[in-house]
Amino acid sequence: MSERQEFLTIISLIKQARIQSIRAVNTELINLYWNIGSYLDHQLKNAKWGEKTVDELADFIKKSHPELKGFNRRGLYRMKQFYQTYADSLIVSSPMTQLQPIGYKGHKIVSSPMTQFPLSDIRSTILTKISWTNHLAIFGKCKSPEERPFYLNLCSKENYSVKEQERQINSSSFERTLLGNSRLGNLPEDILAISEKVFKENYVFEFLNLPEPYSEKDLQKELTKQMKNFLLELGKDFLFLDQEFRLQVGNKDYRIDLLFYHRNLQCLVAIELKTVDFEPEHLGKLNFYLEALDRDIRKPHENPSIGILLCKSKDDEVVEYAMSRNISPALISQYTIALPNKQLLQAKLNELYEIFEREIQE
Repeated sequence: MSERQEFLTIISLIKQARIQSIRAVNTELINLYWNIGSYLDHQLKNAKWGEKTVDELADFIKKSHPELKGFNRRGLYRMKQFYQTYADSLIVSSPMTQLQPIGYKGHKIVSSPMTQFPLSDIRSTILTKISWTNHLAIFGKCKSPEERPFYLNLCSKENYSVKEQERQINSSSFERTLLGNSRLGNLPEDILAISEKVFKENYVFEFLNLPEPYSEKDLQKELTKQMKNFLLELGKDFLFLDQEFRLQVGNKDYRIDLLFYHRNLQCLVAIELKTVDFEPEHLGKLNFYLEALDRDIRKPHENPSIGILLCKSKDDEVVEYAMSRNISPALISQYTIALPNKQLLQAKLNELYEIFEREIQE
């Protein structure tokens, strides 16, 4: 190993340690906010404190400990909201480890107003896997209790920044995921189970700058130009390989609009773009591309290639007929270049819940 490689090894160790230290600090911080929120909730519910007392606490912290930031009136009530939001949820429903009360030093209890207040340990829960600012985004934008665990898991899994997290909420990822019903066939069961969590029924490309009318070439060019946002909508396990990917079959060249690789599924993903409604003949071309990829491009250790037809809109009945005898793992999805109507999606979701409840009762 050369000196330069050895130096890079040291740099890698330093960076890993920094990431771990940041995560450790965040874990302790979220745990602290939880316990402060729990204490405030307890004091206010039991009428030991009034609303004015919280103002006095914020003012006391500001004057006596000006170096402590984030503990103003609004910040303290956010901590209380944080605790109230998840206190009765399954996320923290398992018995929590009781820590030593504040003021504990060795075997001696020192005097403190909070000495008898038990602290809870949520450090092993998903709540500490995302930042406080991500939590604030969920508080501010999620209106239903069902949404919050979804975005908690999504943010933890994808390691979203606050801006990325807000974009997922604004584009109604929760509603679109639950309402989506497209399924990939002709895949091994283990891969099929994973793929159903990867691909979407509807994609939102509100970040595109495309005046009507636009061509498939315009759509491809703009998606490539906005690749960072495109990957955010697809999912972070997608790796972009090429546009207009060349396939040679016989004496003729063919080109796939966009080609990706999915790390978790370990397969190539071909995306064909359509600026019109889905037509059954679109599927034949995609199947041809998938066959060529599997024969000539796919490596021995990789899974069968998957195809996505991104159409402007689709008729579900036409899709069902077209897919009923399809032999390749392909998905027909639609896209929009504007943010979806969140209220409309929530109304559809409520209809779905009502149908489900009626079926249970019957």
